[in-house]
Amino acid sequence: MKESVKVLLTEEEVDKKIDELGAQITKDYAGKKLHLICVLKGGAPFMCELAKRINLPLTMDFMSVASYEGTASTGHINLKKDLDEPVEGLDVLVVEDIIDSGRTLSHLVKLLGDRKAASVKLCTLLDKPERRVVKDIKVDYCGFNIPDAFVVGYGLDYNQRYRNLPYIGVVEFEEENS
Repeated sequence: MKESVKVLLTEEEVDKKIDELGAQITKDYAGKKLHLICVLKGGAPFMCELAKRINLPLTMDFMSVASYEGTASTGHINLKKDLDEPVEGLDVLVVEDIIDSGRTLSHLVKLLGDRKAASVKLCTLLDKPERRVVKDIKVDYCGFNIPDAFVVGYGLDYNQRYRNLPYIGVVEFEEENS
């Protein structure tokens, strides 16, 4: 199969939305100990841009969680890389590239709560609410609600490719003629 990528959200649209999210987070976390936790690998480009637009002192850490193979969620959460530092007493903002089923973030919210974070909130660049399996997950900061399509770019990948695209695109598959 041959694949192509069709632009869903332009680089300019994404950039403007990250500015807005950064401004809102700056306002909401004034006077608090903000600790960003990036969900790797996909969340890294978004968190790096978001952190530059939050006008507050903050700290960062990284986690790696696997729940996808190719274009499908496995339904199983595998913690591949844990945090380097404890979160006890910190106001944690989990930064994710996309929320689909909600299983990964539900798992992380419980884990961080068990580790006695002062608060745990969620920030995502993209949300697919109609794909939600975990209905009680609360997204505190959301860039865009998007349709149920397989998207790439800005950290999101298809088989480890397309993460470097500066926009969000939809992967389209077509049969190759022999």
